[in-house]
Amino acid sequence: MYAIIKTGGKQYRAEAGNTLMVEKIEAEPGAQVELNEVLMISDGDNARVGTPTLEGAKVIAEVTKQSKGKKIVGFTYKAKKNQRRRFGHRQPYTWLKVTEIQG
Repeated sequence: MYAIIKTGGKQYRAEAGNTLMVEKIEAEPGAQVELNEVLMISDGDNARVGTPTLEGAKVIAEVTKQSKGKKIVGFTYKAKKNQRRRFGHRQPYTWLKVTEIQG
């Protein structure tokens, strides 16, 4: 059994026992999180698809850690103006361990 969920503007495939790396969710490590935007649930042959989400369906997950991704370096400049800027960015992520799919 698996579910397609939406969080942080992205869609993920969640199965019980799997670990997902999603956009940052404000929760402490060890806390339980309910993801209510379930787009689809598949149980073998039969699949239920929401319009756009399934009513009453949710995925329960446990926050395992909060971390940051790899550093992305950017560079901007204006030609012929001697204006240059270098910047870095590290995207924050939350690691979730899916415990249960309800619905």
